[in-house]
Amino acid sequence: MNRSYIDNKNSTRQKGVVWQPWARAAGAGVLAVLSVQPVWAIDFGPDGMFSLTGFAKAEVQRGSNHCTNCQQFPAEDKQRVWADDLVAGRPYKTTNTNVTLVQPWVGMKYDLGGGYRFNALLSQRWRDGSEDIPGYWYEKNAAISHENYGSVRFGAMTTRTWSIADFPYGTNLGVADVWGSSGAGYGLLTRALRYTAPVIDVAQGDLVLEATYDQGNTDFKIHKPRFLELYAQYHKGDLVIDAMHQDTRNGNPQAWSHGPFYALTPNAADDSKLGGSGQAITMVMARYQWNSQLEMSGGVRANRWSGAYAVITQAGTAAQWNNMFNVDWNGSLNGVSNPGYAATSTDWMLGARYKMGQWTASTGMVHLGKASTANPSERGQSNAAEVNTVGLNYNFNNGFQVYGFAGMVRYARLGLSPMSMPGNAAFTNVDSRVTKTGNWAGVGAVYVF
Repeated sequence: MNRSYIDNKNSTRQKGVVWQPWARAAGAGVLAVLSVQPVWAIDFGPDGMFSLTGFAKAEVQRGSNHCTNCQQFPAEDKQRVWADDLVAGRPYKTTNTNVTLVQPWVGMKYDLGGGYRFNALLSQRWRDGSEDIPGYWYEKNAAISHENYGSVRFGAMTTRTWSIADFPYGTNLGVADVWGSSGAGYGLLTRALRYTAPVIDVAQGDLVLEATYDQGNTDFKIHKPRFLELYAQYHKGDLVIDAMHQDTRNGNPQAWSHGPFYALTPNAADDSKLGGSGQAITMVMARYQWNSQLEMSGGVRANRWSGAYAVITQAGTAAQWNNMFNVDWNGSLNGVSNPGYAATSTDWMLGARYKMGQWTASTGMVHLGKASTANPSERGQSNAAEVNTVGLNYNFNNGFQVYGFAGMVRYARLGLSPMSMPGNAAFTNVDSRVTKTGNWAGVGAVYVF
């Protein structure tokens, strides 16, 4: 049985490799209110037309209750019923893991006159020496902007629901992946059109509004992909509020908000064999600088999936299946075999950071909630998870930081992981089918330029 295209590209994510990048967001950075400046940038070319920024990081950790190759078919998607099977008697124990991340951003800017400016951005991420998500750029786009009219950007780019949940919210609390990469969203776009309005003065604060549209793989004529994201940021004094909503049709059904939006499968020849699918995510997050030392943050997220029935797209000994979601395996609904059911869930996050000179201490908590669905089969809807973290970071103020962290996870029950997790051991390496709890600790270093 072959894996789907998302599984092939990201099987290590499905098996729960832990990443906690301490780097600036990979957003378009059109306006200063939407970006975080590096310590310094490398400018080159005539009149500093080009710039180079980025980060490199290395991290090692030791975690308990890891079950290496516990799943009988290790690379299979959680949504496939044959991925449920475990290898009998396989021990779970404490193991070491490590990760390296490198991501540069190459920017270009050019003054067109009359208040108009052209800029472009190119960025890719490498994980442990390999392309992070093969076949997809983090940034490969160009924009025209004007102070009075806003900006229009086109090309490959990251979504706000992933990039902002990842940084600053998740990264600052040590929950970048468990918060930013879970849920019903998408993270990478291939041919998006984004309009960012000029900053508006509202109630003595600044409001930025933005809309992004992507049509995915246009070779699909029956089940045409459609992506829409609305984003708003309000900034007043020490308070920042970020609100966003994604509504999508016929992207890959998934619960991995870092994943790319493209189509139901990679092959447009499958179009007539498939059923439609949709999902949406609505999220509100806020940060408040209580004083010069203490910052508090929190967020809440609503997930919605339409479900996607399971179907063989290419028969044979090594049959190819579509990307399904929340399936009642061997069941039937309205004449459809192996139907997919709609589901909704709610997740939330809380955290705080306390600065003491060059040191910053942090703590975070993420709750991934149970899901509501009419599916008579158990596909993780009855499970929930809580992740708690603590961290300590030292900033040398020259772009270099070192940090230590620790964390723990607790599942509500043994069985398939919560529906808003992409895999049964995702983010923590602790498989919810094997044990209800696990913990970890580690150290890392990051250089931002």
